[in-house]
Amino acid sequence: MREIDRSAPVTPMAWTSPQRSPIDRSEFAEAMSNLAATVCVVAAHWQGERQGRTATAVLSLSADPPSVLVSINRTCRLAELILATGRFSVAMLASNQETIADAFAGKLGDIDRFSVGDWQNWKSGAPRLSSAAASIECELIGSMSIPTHLVIAGAIVGTELAKTTAPLLWHRRQYHRPAPLSGWSTLSIQEPQPWPTPAD
Repeated sequence: MREIDRSAPVTPMAWTSPQRSPIDRSEFAEAMSNLAATVCVVAAHWQGERQGRTATAVLSLSADPPSVLVSINRTCRLAELILATGRFSVAMLASNQETIADAFAGKLGDIDRFSVGDWQNWKSGAPRLSSAAASIECELIGSMSIPTHLVIAGAIVGTELAKTTAPLLWHRRQYHRPAPLSGWSTLSIQEPQPWPTPAD
């Protein structure tokens, strides 16, 4: 395995102790299981090596510049590739791509993860899943190291969208598939809908 130059700057976060004792890991996991999210694959490429991992800790950061935040385990090889190259990609999986999610989560054993799904490349060399609900190409614009994870900010420099494809969702430790987009109702901006009341 090639050694990677780790000189890319990582801005440390200043930590302070909470006044109250934090909850335990099991309580944290149970609470966070209620946070529904699109299942994504975060990937990077460096000198012929490709790495990717399934992730749900992916969120929109800003529209100016268009950017996202991603959190990945700081000890994984993918984190090294992203810091070394300054580039990464995110594939937002389609509702029928559960097998791809399992492959990049390591649930299918020691296989070539990129053999599962139709993987191509962006011009930068970053992996691109051509059949995803949405794929984005990112350039690293910031990073922050915390005890177990690396939080990276990426400016979006390329997109590929499948406008009629529903995403694969993760909620309460299970995959979920929303109804087809063609069946979704659209809320009018001129007619905002009230929040549900307890009686609803």
